[in-house]
Amino acid sequence: MTMDLHSLQPSLIPSWTSVAMLLSFFGYLGIFGSILPGKVIPGVTLADGTRLHYRCNGLFSLILLVTLLGAGVSVGVVSPTGIADKGLELLFAAFIFSLMVTLLLYIRGRMSEDQGSSLRPHFTGDFIHDWWFGMQLNPQFLGIDLKFFFVRAGMLGWLLINLSVLAKSVQDAKLDRSMILYQLFCALYILDYFFYEEYMTSTWDIIAERLGFMLVFGDLVWIPFTFSIQGWWLLKNRVELTAASVVANCLIFFFGYRVFRGANKQKHVFKKNPKAPIWGKPPKVVGGKLLASGYWGIARHCNYLGDLLLALSFSLPCGIR
Repeated sequence: MTMDLHSLQPSLIPSWTSVAMLLSFFGYLGIFGSILPGKVIPGVTLADGTRLHYRCNGLFSLILLVTLLGAGVSVGVVSPTGIADKGLELLFAAFIFSLMVTLLLYIRGRMSEDQGSSLRPHFTGDFIHDWWFGMQLNPQFLGIDLKFFFVRAGMLGWLLINLSVLAKSVQDAKLDRSMILYQLFCALYILDYFFYEEYMTSTWDIIAERLGFMLVFGDLVWIPFTFSIQGWWLLKNRVELTAASVVANCLIFFFGYRVFRGANKQKHVFKKNPKAPIWGKPPKVVGGKLLASGYWGIARHCNYLGDLLLALSFSLPCGIR
């Protein structure tokens, strides 16, 4: 254990290379997320009557970035395993970045005198509470909505980590059925997120949560670095999957996806148009706001069931012991 901890110590202080990689990634998303074409989606109406608008061009940004990185790999400018080789450094760099950004957000919130719904500071006097949950609902930087930006960065970062892990498994001649299955499921999930990116604008995180360490850490550290654990594990462990287990895993993924996407789509459509039919029938509503039709008439949070099944399908390629 002592030797393992000693070997990890160099990664606790990120190198300038890992810092440059992280900042370049954020810079790309900031610049191209602002200029690439995409559907502009109005957010929910806030308490003061204002509405934010979100440019949903995440899928375009993803395709362009992967294309540029692929071109860089083909000419030898970019290492396909660069992210995997510096995984721990990038993890700690993202963690430090999250700490710094949320401290700045706290200071900015304390200094703000804005009384609009998006930027009005929510100050309790408890530093830990205010730093953790955030001071402002929708802080921006250079016109970029930071809450929407960070969740996009987390999902795209997860994909880039996985692709680098995939490249390393090919390089080390360790690519097998388990790795392919895990990579395929994650890629489909991430592509689906960006295809339906506008649905994110009606989620609780976007419409109600203030931007503090909880959300920033979740987006920049938790999503990309914990959701990719299975890929890292498969790099070091070989799992032989039978044809029956592959079929079963695929069935779990597709059933989970159907429930997850179907429930979230119904919720999004209902929030945009409460009279839109659900499964061909007028929606049942409880208390004027609570949808009780479709998946939401079967269980209160079928979307969580679908998400849990998807997470299970990401892990099953690692085998059961």
